[in-house]
Amino acid sequence: MCPELFRIGDVVISAYGVLVAIGMIVAFYIAVYLSKKEGINERHVENIFLFSVIGGLIGARIAYIIEHPNQFKSFIDYIAIWKGGIDWFGGFIGGLLVGIFFLYRYRIGIWKALDIASVSIVIGHGIGRLGCTAAGCCYGKPVPEHSFWEYFAIEFPEGSAAPPGMKLYPTQPLEAIGNFLIFLFLFLLYRKKQFDGQIFSLYLILYGAERFFLEFLRNVTPPIEGIGLTWNQIVSVLMVMAGIIILVFKYRNLKLEQVNG
Repeated sequence: MCPELFRIGDVVISAYGVLVAIGMIVAFYIAVYLSKKEGINERHVENIFLFSVIGGLIGARIAYIIEHPNQFKSFIDYIAIWKGGIDWFGGFIGGLLVGIFFLYRYRIGIWKALDIASVSIVIGHGIGRLGCTAAGCCYGKPVPEHSFWEYFAIEFPEGSAAPPGMKLYPTQPLEAIGNFLIFLFLFLLYRKKQFDGQIFSLYLILYGAERFFLEFLRNVTPPIEGIGLTWNQIVSVLMVMAGIIILVFKYRNLKLEQVNG
């Protein structure tokens, strides 16, 4: 892999940072594109996106600190986000809370906005996982010898976040591919959606299921004692359950409106 692209003096330009930045840019333009079709003010979209990213970074850092308390010894360790150490689900929750606040402020329909956000988030997340592949973070468990997975295993070099020279499950590219497929499905479905909230609920179900099963291959977040599941898997299950509830509730309301209409 390629953790470091090049240096400018003492400044290191990392593949992870570049790909995450590209993911954010792509996510932003997808959000703007869909928002225009919905007649939402572009300036509002810009503000919501910016502050949601900030909220997401804060939430991602807090979640990582909670999951890995032993890695932090000083105050600088807690705020040194430039050294890595963020959690996707914490970022999702932090960004979601900030986004909802601004949706209320701008009086934008929450379900409509969440549909747009789902499509843009999943493509940006997929590109970001390519950055994880380059950096070696979010790495998988060692692949058993003489298994099918040996053909797809990844070995990271010295300097990566992952243990070097070991055949590991390709969790990062697997998640990237899964996210790209979810994006393609949601993007194509968006034009034919039956009600606001449909895309968001399907995103919760599809990504929640993807992440739940990938966690069995990941070697980053330790499982909770007595449960055998990670915090990420618990959140994944809650995502799937929430998606199903929203989908059923919205579909039921749609049928009632059709009958009464």
